[in-house]
Amino acid sequence: MVPYRFIAFILGIFLSILAIAMVIPALTDLFYRDPDWVYFGQAAAITGFVGILLILAFRPEGEPLFEVREAFILTVSSWLTVAVFASLPFMLSRAAPSFTDAFFEVISGLTTTGATVFRNLDYTPPGILLWRGLLQWLGGIGIVVMGITILPVLKIGGMQLFKSEFSDRSEKYFPRVSQIASAILFTYLLISVLCAVSYWLAGMTPFEAICIAMATVSTSGQITSDLSFGQFNSSLIESVAIVFMTMGSITLLLFTRFLRGDPKSLWQDSQTRVFLSLIAIASGFVALWLWGTSQYSLLEAIRHGTFAVVSIISTTGFTSVDFSIWGSFPLIFLLFLMFVGGCTGSTAGGIKIFRFQILFKAAKAQIFQLRRPHGVFVPLYNNQRLREADFMSVLAFFALYMFCYAALVLGLALCGLDVISCLSGSATAMGNVGPGLGTQISATGDYKDLSDIAKWLLIFGMLVGRLELLTLLILFTPNFWRK
Repeated sequence: MVPYRFIAFILGIFLSILAIAMVIPALTDLFYRDPDWVYFGQAAAITGFVGILLILAFRPEGEPLFEVREAFILTVSSWLTVAVFASLPFMLSRAAPSFTDAFFEVISGLTTTGATVFRNLDYTPPGILLWRGLLQWLGGIGIVVMGITILPVLKIGGMQLFKSEFSDRSEKYFPRVSQIASAILFTYLLISVLCAVSYWLAGMTPFEAICIAMATVSTSGQITSDLSFGQFNSSLIESVAIVFMTMGSITLLLFTRFLRGDPKSLWQDSQTRVFLSLIAIASGFVALWLWGTSQYSLLEAIRHGTFAVVSIISTTGFTSVDFSIWGSFPLIFLLFLMFVGGCTGSTAGGIKIFRFQILFKAAKAQIFQLRRPHGVFVPLYNNQRLREADFMSVLAFFALYMFCYAALVLGLALCGLDVISCLSGSATAMGNVGPGLGTQISATGDYKDLSDIAKWLLIFGMLVGRLELLTLLILFTPNFWRK
């Protein structure tokens, strides 16, 4: 029988942390003399009460066993439980008119998707804006820790290639997770502070800098204005965003090693090299298109083209201009980039760079094998020998990803959305990007006018994409629940 007692205990810890986080926007509203502080106080009290109750009632005795099945259940249940309680401030304050809208906004933040159902953000109470930023920031660090410590154990979609000394199944698993989580949290916090200070020096107000820094480093994209970065119209602020969106899309553990005196680890990582090269090439293509079609001057084309490419491939979803009017080539190009995403172990979504690398190496080895049938070709990834099981895991992930994408497209089509909104909306949800390319799910619009069914489909897409598909879908298989 699955030890639900231990899972409930961990959920209690998460809820207690969430309750403490709710105090921050409450104090912010008090500082700005906004009456919404009461709602955050109420939500914090409810969440904290339930969290402490779970901790006291289900405190485990002795060393808990942590097996694969428990990891699956704990991962999914923690995301859903935290999302439900994180919706309380939105519902109590009536910032969201329904539970569907509140849950959509929270899931979008925690999965760092950045899609929103809120409008008139420029007039929204500061506590609500800060809560959205905190959810993105907490979701970002949760994603990184999950990607480095839990998913390698579960061997999801080739993640076993990143198994480290911190992600084994020994009796010392939790102390090791604690060590690496602490190191990652420090690095994540440091990058966030540097980002906020850089935004402030570039011209933002302190409040804007804090909220938008959390949205940037977490590669989420929910910020303080309906115009996104168009409200600033500043090349300096956009340059800061480009730098930190890119940093948020690179394996955070590499920055931790960098701070510990190993600067070579960043460039020695093949995934990072490919990712940065792809940004440079893609930005060049889009910039040349914009310049060649006389939409912008050369410098403006580089500015807007690079910002759009980094925003999409990092799955942040910021917009400086409405790129949906640029023409067919950049739109299709950006749609493809939604599938790619960033590096594993980062806050970015998408399929991830390393999986494309592995597919390329598998295809290359197969071509060489056809040319020389008796030859022996050993593909390597980061100096690790790739086994057939690694290839099959990645191939299965790709197949399942495209199946889920097709199912989500059809589901949105049944809800009456236009073709481009269905295609881009499904990609942006599963890739945790945010903006779409159609008329109902657009680059600069929101998701408020969608039907509740469409919103729940997108919620499922965001969760499936963020939890690496199998982590969530395996719970729907009867065999999983058998002893």
